[in-house]
Amino acid sequence: MTKTMRRWTLDKFGVNAPLSLTETDVPSPARGEILVRTKAVSLNYRDKLMRESGMGLPIRFPFVPASDMAGVVEAVGEGVTRFAPGDRVISTFHPGWIDDKPPGDARNPPYQSLGGFYPGVLAEYVAFPEDWFVAAPTSIDDGEASTLPCAGLTAWFALVERGKIKPGDTVLVQGTGGVSMFGLQIAAAQGADVFVTSSGPEKLSRAKALGARHGIDRNTTDWVEEVYRLTNDHGIDHIFEIAGGPHLGQSLKAVALHGRISVIGVLEGFDLSGPAGLVLLKSPVIQGISVGHRRALEDFVRAVDRIGLKPVIDHRYAFSEVPAAFDHLDRGAFGKIVIEF
Repeated sequence: MTKTMRRWTLDKFGVNAPLSLTETDVPSPARGEILVRTKAVSLNYRDKLMRESGMGLPIRFPFVPASDMAGVVEAVGEGVTRFAPGDRVISTFHPGWIDDKPPGDARNPPYQSLGGFYPGVLAEYVAFPEDWFVAAPTSIDDGEASTLPCAGLTAWFALVERGKIKPGDTVLVQGTGGVSMFGLQIAAAQGADVFVTSSGPEKLSRAKALGARHGIDRNTTDWVEEVYRLTNDHGIDHIFEIAGGPHLGQSLKAVALHGRISVIGVLEGFDLSGPAGLVLLKSPVIQGISVGHRRALEDFVRAVDRIGLKPVIDHRYAFSEVPAAFDHLDRGAFGKIVIEF
């Protein structure tokens, strides 16, 4: 008798495109694949964009959303050597990007991720190649582990892999979403002086409790001028640019000489703009961060266990509550939104 499973699917894209709970056969792992029983999935802002538009990717319906999961290996296909049944694993956001540069070229830059180009993980079981997974941290639960593949690795890649952060650096994260809260915790653990911009004293107070030294309410003050004041005009060595669009110009004002701006979000638009004079005079590194490769995720997993990092989770939803979880994603979250199975 064929075993069945439940999964959440979309049959079309749109702002209010309905999410449907459907039933299908449990996949069998092919050669080189592992069958993973999903224990938790976390949502990213990109999942909202995918639901609304498909982001121009070649999508087949029914489409299973979401890229980030934690689970347990249920069975392995022929030739599998990296995992065995019972192992706890997490997904990788960019399948096939193991280290160094990702596959692709100047004409066709890579964007082949889970829950986008490839099917997503909002299903009770998934069967993917073993190279698409890494071992989960041992010090955190499945819900927490599910937040690492995209948001966690993005922050780690920006600050550690690319940014080479060191004690005493100034780091500014914009907002209190998943990537920013990971950035705050990673930077604080590295001995950096962390600044957070957000709206309202409650969020700023919570951010300070996580290790931020300075909280700037962007609704009541000019955050760039406040940065100048707090740093004695030094500016910020590492900035997480979450808004995108014309907001990059503000980050160019705030960045230190020879500092670094990691462009991560596009909340204010995909077309970046800012004054060329500041680029020429300050010579900052402006780097795009498209998550990261598997080797860096393995490094991050070891760091999570070593430093005792606990991902910030706003709310945990049951598998039956996926539409409510997406509604929460639309409203915004302090940290991450997790769905547990």
